[in-house]
Amino acid sequence: RDVYKRQGFDTLGTLEHIMETGYDYTWFVLDQRIIGKEFALSGSEQNPDLTGKSLRGVLDRVRTAVPGPVQAFMDHGADFVVERDLGALVRGMNELTKEPLIVEEELRDEIVARDREMTNPFTKDLQVTAVRGARRYLGDRLIRTAAPHRLLDPDAGPLIAVRLSILTRKTLGGLETDLSSRVLTEGGEPLPGVYAAGEAAGFGGGGMHGYRSLEGTFLGGCLFSGRTAGRAAAKAVG
Repeated sequence: RDVYKRQGFDTLGTLEHIMETGYDYTWFVLDQRIIGKEFALSGSEQNPDLTGKSLRGVLDRVRTAVPGPVQAFMDHGADFVVERDLGALVRGMNELTKEPLIVEEELRDEIVARDREMTNPFTKDLQVTAVRGARRYLGDRLIRTAAPHRLLDPDAGPLIAVRLSILTRKTLGGLETDLSSRVLTEGGEPLPGVYAAGEAAGFGGGGMHGYRSLEGTFLGGCLFSGRTAGRAAAKAVG
C-alpha cells in the first residue's frame, strides 16, 4: 500500500520513495478544477499571455476553467489519462504502463482518506494546511490555488492522472567552494585567485542551502554567492 503514499514537501524524500518502488515513474492524480489553477507549465511557448505581455491573456487565465496549453496536454499528452470515473481512470493508467499495477480499491481508499481531510477544520495534513494558507493571499486565491474540495466530487471532474518520470534538471554540482566562494582544490585548500558563484558553484556554493535545496531557492543563492565572491576577491586584492 505504500505505493499510494501521499508525499508532503520533501522533494528528495519523495524521490527516494519513488525509487524504492523499483520504477522510474509515479502517478499524479488530480481533477480538472485543480489542474486549471495549479498545473503551471514552464517555457515561453506554454505561457503566451505572459511572454506576449498580454493583459487580456492574463485575465483570460483567471476566467478560463483550464488554460489552453494545459488543455492541450489533457487532450493530447502521451502521459495523461482523463476520465470521469475512477474505475475508468485506473484502467487507463494500467493500459498506459502495460502493467496492472494500480488497484482501484486501494487507490480509492487513499483518495477518500485525502478527501475526508478537506472537510476537517482540525486536519494535521500539511498539504491541506498549506492550501488553506495559500488562499489567504488574494493573488494565489484568484489564479494559483484551487478551493479545497473532494477529488471525487463529480462537479470538480473529470479526474486526471499524469505519469511523472524521473528527470534531472539541476544537479547542484559544480566547483566546490568555501563560504567565501573560493574554489577548493581536491585536497580542500583554496585555489589562489579563483572564485565561483551561482550555477558554476552548484547554485550557491559552500552548501549554503544544504542537501535538500529546492528550485525556488536558487536565485537567492546565485545573487548572494556572487556578492560573496565579489567581496572576497576585492578583499584579496585590496
